[in-house]
Amino acid sequence: MQYRTIIRILGLLVALFSVTMIPPAVVSLIYADGGGLPFMLAFFLCLVTGILAWYPNRAHRNELRAKEGFLIVALFWTVLASFGALPFLLLEQPQMSVTDAFFEAFSGLTTTGATVIEGIDYLPKAVQFYRQQLQWLGGMGIIVLAVAILPILGVGGMQLYRAEIPGPVKDSKMTPRIADTAKHLWFIYLGLTIACMVAYWAAGMNWFDAICHAFSTVAIGGFSNYDASLGHFDSPAINLVCVAFLWVSALNFALHYNAFSNRSLKAYWHDPELRAFFLIQFVLVAICFVTLTAHNWYADVETALDQALFHAVSISSTAGFATDSFADWPVFLPILLIFASFIGGCASSTGGGLKVVRVLLLFLQGRREVDRLIHPKAIYSVKLGDRALPDRVVEAVWGFFSAYTLVFLIIMIALVATGMDNITAFSATAACLNNLGPGLGAVAANFADVTDAGKWWLVLAMLFGRLEVFSLLVLFSPTFWRS
Repeated sequence: MQYRTIIRILGLLVALFSVTMIPPAVVSLIYADGGGLPFMLAFFLCLVTGILAWYPNRAHRNELRAKEGFLIVALFWTVLASFGALPFLLLEQPQMSVTDAFFEAFSGLTTTGATVIEGIDYLPKAVQFYRQQLQWLGGMGIIVLAVAILPILGVGGMQLYRAEIPGPVKDSKMTPRIADTAKHLWFIYLGLTIACMVAYWAAGMNWFDAICHAFSTVAIGGFSNYDASLGHFDSPAINLVCVAFLWVSALNFALHYNAFSNRSLKAYWHDPELRAFFLIQFVLVAICFVTLTAHNWYADVETALDQALFHAVSISSTAGFATDSFADWPVFLPILLIFASFIGGCASSTGGGLKVVRVLLLFLQGRREVDRLIHPKAIYSVKLGDRALPDRVVEAVWGFFSAYTLVFLIIMIALVATGMDNITAFSATAACLNNLGPGLGAVAANFADVTDAGKWWLVLAMLFGRLEVFSLLVLFSPTFWRS
């Protein structure tokens, strides 16, 4: 294991992360909220620590193997979120414990959107902006950004990219060079953010709110600078903007790149994952709308449709924005939406969950097994669109599903052991492992009442969800550390 090379890279990345402390400090100056000092202190701490880690190891520029790439990604998210907790620890308002500061930082960077803060409306503007910025940075992945703009790393970027990009197939690249791929991803990501920002402003938000919510919408994070989330605005137009950009952000970014580079929408029409995604979305919205209407939950049909569309998309895409308490909705709807978050967005999107393509492959494999029972001697293949997939891919999906389920059960049982009730433990685990945010029961509004032990278990769930289980689980294998 090339530890000095790894430390050098981590040092550079932490030093890079220090720059992210400057925008909140600038926001503090603009609004004169007196909250800029903690961010400047955090800037110097990150910068100095990064330089101290990089300088003694600056000559170590060995090529990374796949195992070092996985270790760097896991360490980086852990180290980065830890440094991201510094401003929360240094703030006078709100005063946060170490556990709460780490929980908020990990939740932001992993785009989970679960919060322990109450009274978000009254936080300094710098703190409000910083929470949203954390989610935006975590949305596409800091590692991809770093590979794109830090050729000084002197290492092969593919190892980092394979460990970071979500989805079942890790070797596909949009362009021959990984740095070009990462740059294109970030240009698309930035373009979507600007478009979302302008759309929110046109729908009625002020510029500060539009920027903050664009950050968390395109990242499919769910943080808001209001306790009431988007319910603060009480605007169907804003809800519709949010739904549109959540849909766009939940699609595979490779499709966006193909559409942009070829100036054609054909890539969208022929993608089986996209079709499955929108079929799931349509079914969810229809079920929510019919159920809410049947129970006369809202005063009129238009409001019921607006709320059904917004919450079905927000929860199933793992964003977690809210305009109402969906946990109080009638009969089975809250549980249905929590289960929908397990599906999440498409592969290589900013969404969480298992990913639509994996759920689609699980369904196709299940159907193949049924066909085999009927015709034991027939040969069936699993096809995604017109392409027959090798059994290795299907086996990998089943392995991922098994690992995901195992991690979910372990963390849920651990939460119950801390004294949490079953419904709260189930939904809290789902909310953090799927990078969703809100849950049911005691965590429907926020996670402030969860015990410290429970919060650390949920931080672990956030990491497993963000790194797609295997990227973190591989570190627990003795084989990984040999040679």
